[in-house]
Amino acid sequence: MQRMTFEQANMTWQAMAKKTPLVHCMTNQVAAAFTANVLLAAGASPAMVTAPEEVQHFTPLAANLLINVGTLQRDQLDGMREAAEQAQKHHKPWVLDPVAVGDVLRFRRDFVYELLTYQPAVIRGNAGEILFLAGESGRIRGADSLSSSDEAQEAAQALAKRYRCVVVVTGARDYITDGALMRYTEGGSVLQTRVTACGCTLSALVAAFVAEGNVLDHAAAACAVMKHAGDLAAAQHTGLGSFAQALLDGLTYE
Repeated sequence: MQRMTFEQANMTWQAMAKKTPLVHCMTNQVAAAFTANVLLAAGASPAMVTAPEEVQHFTPLAANLLINVGTLQRDQLDGMREAAEQAQKHHKPWVLDPVAVGDVLRFRRDFVYELLTYQPAVIRGNAGEILFLAGESGRIRGADSLSSSDEAQEAAQALAKRYRCVVVVTGARDYITDGALMRYTEGGSVLQTRVTACGCTLSALVAAFVAEGNVLDHAAAACAVMKHAGDLAAAQHTGLGSFAQALLDGLTYE
């Protein structure tokens, strides 16, 4: 197991920002605006194209794709299917964020399993989500995990092997694995769990970072950058509102 430090991650960040990758985000309505702002700050270019009629033509033009099922509705399914199919067809390294997947919400669960057939390059989730997808018992309350990322290390490796992808399980310590190798990141602030869309935004940042290059190390670099931004924000904030603003500042490419 190898730690990804911010100093290492910063080189990947610099390279990503110089290319300004176009990230096709099909994300949830709670996270959309913050996600777009973070990608813009970090040096990427976000696009929130959702109509199936447009996705068919747009996804092949983007550097990569994020699909986040946080506020999943039936009228979104065709667009997400089309985007995932186009990403697979055109060899785009796409990221799946299986928000709140579990036994209770069967509509969501079944659709996530369907999306997995389109071979995402990365699955990014909290410990409860990753444990569930690996066939184990994960504790979830709404979109939040009651299990720790430490508990999900082996599940993440098993899931990565099963779907031949990189799995990112986030928490107090993030673990990033391709089933054989493991990276981890440390730092950040607990306040990131109290500002909505921090996890969803990380998934988009991962998508930007893995547009080119080593998926495992670039996904780990995105996690390290987010942890670093959390550290910076924690040192500056006076409340949750200022923390969110400071987090965005910490994710600004210069």
